[in-house]
Amino acid sequence: MKNEIKLRWLVTGSFLSSVGTSFIWPLTTIYLHNELHQSLTIIGFVLLLYSGTNVVGSYLSGMLFDRFNPRTLILSGLIIDTVAMFVLIFINHWPVYPIFLSIIGFFNGWLTTLINSLGTLIGSRDGRYIFNMLYFAANLGIVLGTSVVGFVYHGSVAPMFTLTTILYVFYFVVAFLFYHVDTSAIRKKHQRSKTKVSLTGPNVTIMWTFFISLGIIWVMYEQWVSNLSVYVTDMGIPMELYSLLWTINAGLIVLLQILMNWMAHFVKNIYLQVYVGIFFCAGSFIILMFAHNYAMFVLAMVILTVGEATAFPTMPAIINDLSPVDVKGKYQGMMNAFSSAGKAIGPLFGGMIIEGLSYQSLFVVCSVSIVLVGIVVILIVNWQGERAQYYR
Repeated sequence: MKNEIKLRWLVTGSFLSSVGTSFIWPLTTIYLHNELHQSLTIIGFVLLLYSGTNVVGSYLSGMLFDRFNPRTLILSGLIIDTVAMFVLIFINHWPVYPIFLSIIGFFNGWLTTLINSLGTLIGSRDGRYIFNMLYFAANLGIVLGTSVVGFVYHGSVAPMFTLTTILYVFYFVVAFLFYHVDTSAIRKKHQRSKTKVSLTGPNVTIMWTFFISLGIIWVMYEQWVSNLSVYVTDMGIPMELYSLLWTINAGLIVLLQILMNWMAHFVKNIYLQVYVGIFFCAGSFIILMFAHNYAMFVLAMVILTVGEATAFPTMPAIINDLSPVDVKGKYQGMMNAFSSAGKAIGPLFGGMIIEGLSYQSLFVVCSVSIVLVGIVVILIVNWQGERAQYYR
């Protein structure tokens, strides 16, 4: 039994999972609407259900990680997830499709949290490097997946789920062979403890500030994924160019993670990366207020991507530092759960503001909300950061 998993195998698992998921998510709306003839309201409910089960899976697997063998948990999740995808190759009519999509959503959240939680057990690498690499792998998978998904889909989801099933079989093989980790010391310590692990007040305050902040930021970020597509195309910009924005996003993240790993050697204040990232995310929405041509949308996306690449992988690294070994899985699960909740709420939140007011009002709300989040994070960290206990 090995003491810790090699990071390259966690990165491989994150990459394979990301490629598979990037096949499913973009085409769900098109398939449900064009082939299964469902209304946009029903489709919105299906996507909300997917994200909701993702939240539950993220939180539950994080709790179980701290109590059971993580290898068993991840292999079990992979088996069920792969079986659900395999079924959808052959049976993908209504209502089978949304039911099995919800199962996939649950176990995608389950697996994401377990990968991050396993990363917390790697003591030979800096936490920032570990989570930067996992984020890098996930976005590299998105680049590959979104670039070929249009060639895979031709009115049937069978080829798409065939490829995804194959990828997850490879993922299972990697996990089965290489996800061995000795957690016996952790389990014995947990069994001896008759009381729950007690975190210091500053740790709890900072972590909950991060959970809520990340949830809010994802609500705003989701406007780019959902409602911005209509806004951009209504300006006469082709859908292909809107899709290219996401190619730019994913490609930049891959490059920026390399830069972030290099900068980690020089920037010792890990919180500084979060501050910079949050305000860059706000800056993208400020630019959108004045965007009237494609070049401005590209600039806004570049600014958003810098913010995303700077803040998003750094937050779980900080949560790792703030949480004792007994409960690292729990808090990584909560981080992923709040992210998934923000993604679930985002499209509905934005749609209500657009219908009640306007797109410009939405951009103002998003930019102001993220700026306020940034200010609160800075104040809380400056207030509690030095008194917090770190478990590096």
